Amino acid sequence: MARVCEVCGKGKVSGNNVSHSNRHTKRTWSPNLRNVKAAVEGTPKTIKVCTRCLRSGKVQRAV
Repeated sequence: MARVCEVCGKGKVSGNNVSHSNRHTKRTWSPNLRNVKAAVEGTPKTIKVCTRCLRSGKVQRAV
């Protein structure tokens, strides 16, 4: 599961680039993920976490 937050499940979303002449081409937005060493069930483990989960305190970081 690449490019997905392992806490909240946030992943890529898709949409359109819209030019000035109103041409539409597909594009994607990726979440802002960070590799973080976190305490998962008491053991330190490296997980991919979005910055919103880090800011809101949903992740207990390992020391």
